[in-house]
Amino acid sequence: MQKNKGANSTYFGNILEGIKSSWTGLRLSLRHFKQASQKHLPNNVDDPDYFKQSTGIVTLQYPYEALPIPDNGRYRLHNEMDDCIVCDKCAKVCPVDCIDIEPIKATEQVGTASDGSPIRLYAAKFDIDMAKCCYCGLCTTVCPTECLTMTKSYDYSETDVRNMNYHFSNISPEQAQEKMDLLVLFQKEKEEAKAKAQREKAETIISEETEKPQARPKFTPKMKAKPADTPAEETEKPPTRPKFTPKMKAKPADTPAEETEKPPTRPKFTPKMKAKPSNPKPEEDPEEGKD
Repeated sequence: MQKNKGANSTYFGNILEGIKSSWTGLRLSLRHFKQASQKHLPNNVDDPDYFKQSTGIVTLQYPYEALPIPDNGRYRLHNEMDDCIVCDKCAKVCPVDCIDIEPIKATEQVGTASDGSPIRLYAAKFDIDMAKCCYCGLCTTVCPTECLTMTKSYDYSETDVRNMNYHFSNISPEQAQEKMDLLVLFQKEKEEAKAKAQREKAETIISEETEKPQARPKFTPKMKAKPADTPAEETEKPPTRPKFTPKMKAKPADTPAEETEKPPTRPKFTPKMKAKPSNPKPEEDPEEGKD
């Protein structure tokens, strides 16, 4: 007959069963205590042994300890102003307008970036508002000198959202105003010099026209008149062929022969009434008078 265990067994059997189950759980806890003496290595995800570490403590004492961050992570933006040429491409491509730039044109080349690009602009204002940033990374892609990058700093929480706006300008507001005044003065002097050069050029043209010697009359060749034809030349000259002018033949006048040949026209018939004869007087014989 099979012996029942657990609550259906005897009093001491229940006690023994409880001790065994407690020891099983305690043994698992003791094993975890032993594994907790070892620390889980903070390997990166791309480490081939990352998923093989099934034991060890994984809790880190942040901020004194932190897990490694991938190199291609997108976190807080940083701009290296020594290499920035203030091209304004990052501000134009930003979809949320979190980059604000105010450039000032320099009167000469300010410096050279690390890639050899000349720097001809000052950045009076270069602010990046990380509270608006969507971490798309487009600004770092279009940067020609690669001075704008995303760092590995991800813990930059602030109690005031205005502190999320980072300033990267390399000149103060007073220096920016001074550079602006120099630019206005430089442009004014440039315009005056240009106007002076135009006036001098106009005066030079006028003086050259007044001092210019009288121009030599232009030579125009003329054809010699052909001498009159002499009789000898007329005999030697071949006769010119008369110009042919076609003429219509005149219609010949009608001749008597043609008139005879022409059939006579039939006279127009006009009916006439016969005159009634009157009684004639008898003529006197001249000879009777003589008798």
